[in-house]
Amino acid sequence: MLRAMRMISPALVLALAALCTSSASALPAHTGDELDRFMAEKGMLTKIDSVRHSVTHKASELVASAMGFLGVPYKWGGTDADSGFDCSGFVMSVYQQSIGLLLPRRAEQQAASTQKIDQTELQPGDLVFFNTMRRAFSHVGIYVGNGNFIHAPRAGAEVRVESMGGSYWQRRFDGARRVPTTGALPVESIYAKPNAYVSADPSAVR
Repeated sequence: MLRAMRMISPALVLALAALCTSSASALPAHTGDELDRFMAEKGMLTKIDSVRHSVTHKASELVASAMGFLGVPYKWGGTDADSGFDCSGFVMSVYQQSIGLLLPRRAEQQAASTQKIDQTELQPGDLVFFNTMRRAFSHVGIYVGNGNFIHAPRAGAEVRVESMGGSYWQRRFDGARRVPTTGALPVESIYAKPNAYVSADPSAVR
């Protein structure tokens, strides 16, 4: 079973911190149970649960949408299931169709416009990047849990799930990113060019 994403928006974290700071006199050496009661009184637990449920639902939709494209052939410059996908076109299409977020067209642009996270923090729906063409962020996929990711690999292949633990991917792992689900993405993502190719070599992955 895929693990659920557990993110709380930065705005909510800041609001909680502000509430706790402003009410410090009401929380002298509180136990965990007392803190829970305080948060419940302020309505924060309900808000946190609501945000967690929303994010978990979005992650489930995104991964389910990605899995729905299994078997779609690779096509250099492709951005739809009818004609095929390249790696970044696949990611862009999944995010746009499942949760309505428009990412930049190119893999390196997707890396630059999203939040850097450690590999140990990976959750379903996060992006994983690889150096497959002797340059950074030249390949991208979507993490689906349990050390696996889904991607459009190369010419002659189809969208598939692979383990990040394989020696090929371990050697080429370039970093992980989290796509913000609240707030606006950078301007270049809004004006992403749908036909901008990811690379000059459609068979460069392997």
